[in-house]
Amino acid sequence: MLKDKIAVVTGGTRGIGNAVVRSFLENGAQVILFGSREETATKAVDAIKKDNPDAKIEGAWPKLADFESISKEIKRIEEKYGRIDILVNNAGVTDSTSVYEYDAKKFSDIIDINVKGLFNAILAVIPYMKKQGGGSIINTSSMVTKFGQTLGVAYPTSKFAVNGLTVSLARELGPDKIRVNAVAPGITNTDMVKNLPKEMIDPLINMIPLRRIGEPEDLSKAFVFLASDQADFVSGEVLYVDGAMIV
Repeated sequence: MLKDKIAVVTGGTRGIGNAVVRSFLENGAQVILFGSREETATKAVDAIKKDNPDAKIEGAWPKLADFESISKEIKRIEEKYGRIDILVNNAGVTDSTSVYEYDAKKFSDIIDINVKGLFNAILAVIPYMKKQGGGSIINTSSMVTKFGQTLGVAYPTSKFAVNGLTVSLARELGPDKIRVNAVAPGITNTDMVKNLPKEMIDPLINMIPLRRIGEPEDLSKAFVFLASDQADFVSGEVLYVDGAMIV
């Protein structure tokens, strides 16, 4: 579905992002995996190549909150491969701090990664997508944009912002054949969830009509679809992949 497409995936070292990277590779893409540090990016690439020595993948570690850093890396990729077809903005941080324990810096740090970092990557890539005649941008949102959450207010704030940015840019960039969508994961079996005790997980499963939590591969399939030509008339959508969770 993604044969010979050039894809950049931020936050691709673990969890949902890593599943997206692997699914993109399985579908024929050349993937540039972004990590927060050289160590984590290199480790993730090595693990993938151990499973598949022929995987068309490389790692990078620009600072997403620094536009000059991300812009320089995006330029390098475009010069090396001649185009960038897909940008997945998956990098982000969660939070569960009480608002009474917040300060301005903590709020700003989360917004910098989850919103500013995402926007910087988009700002860096769209000139190349426009020049080549189009592309696909997919942002990672969250099910909290349906419900909010009771702690860590900066996180849902950032994800509501991601949804607004997704829909607005889809309209603005549509004439340049650049599609912008988002995937909103529900409770997913990542490392964080795996560490939760059974007595916390079971009540959550009971809130999901499909009676299971999601797997990273459930999410990666949605990213593959939105990145592919099969979704070439899909833009401005926030696709919830949460098993129809009810709160």
